[in-house]
Amino acid sequence: MVQVMKVRQLTFRLLQVYADVVRTGSLTATANRLHLTQPTVSQQLKRLREIVGEPIVRHEEGRLVPTEVGQALYQLSQDLLSRADVFSQYLEEYNSGGRGHFSIGLVNTAQYVLPRLLGPFSQANPQVDITVEIGNRQQMLNRFERHEDDLYVFSHPPLDDDVLAAPFLSNPLVVVGPEASHWADVNNLTMEALKDQRFLLREPGSATRHTFDAWLYSAGIELRSTQQIASNEAIRLAVASGMGLAVLSRHVVADAPKAFKSCPCRASR
Repeated sequence: MVQVMKVRQLTFRLLQVYADVVRTGSLTATANRLHLTQPTVSQQLKRLREIVGEPIVRHEEGRLVPTEVGQALYQLSQDLLSRADVFSQYLEEYNSGGRGHFSIGLVNTAQYVLPRLLGPFSQANPQVDITVEIGNRQQMLNRFERHEDDLYVFSHPPLDDDVLAAPFLSNPLVVVGPEASHWADVNNLTMEALKDQRFLLREPGSATRHTFDAWLYSAGIELRSTQQIASNEAIRLAVASGMGLAVLSRHVVADAPKAFKSCPCRASR
């Protein structure tokens, strides 16, 4: 146990000096290469000998060569110094913005937008790793409060003096229905006219659901029939199959197949 603790006293500088001594076979050459005095190099080797507890070099034909223990110490120094060089290069790239990692939390709707932006970014910065977390607004708020990610994309960011938020894209909501619906070709369609239809709604923690509920309340409209489905994709498929109408972000339906139509709605005529 005592010997293990002494080995932990090894430093990069000691290992650097020793590795150079093994490569050059000379105290003088190492001193010149590392801009040290020869007594300093000798002192470093003595310190290493004390830490290891075994001879690490011997004289052979006018050169210093490693002993069996010294060869193992040399391999250790090569491994650690090589790793230090790799880390130094990584740190340089990280500080220049060319390498690193960040995590971004997205509300469900944003998953239809952000990949188009992250794709070009990833191509331009292949050494930057990105972790993407997706959930409804409440789930992202929980992650935000726990500081689990570096960036967040909300349709309605949290209100706090410590929050720095900036808009970067509009997020209009539209009513969607199956393409064969008789409502598809009605001009100037109103929500009042649709209130008796079945609407497929996101779960209460969804920002889309929160916004739609608030709009209905402000317009004095009460839907007669609703069904909750906790997924934009599931809602798209359900609408296309004729299960009902829905209110979704235009970004959600932008690349949808021609299975349903979307249109903006007013409260009344």
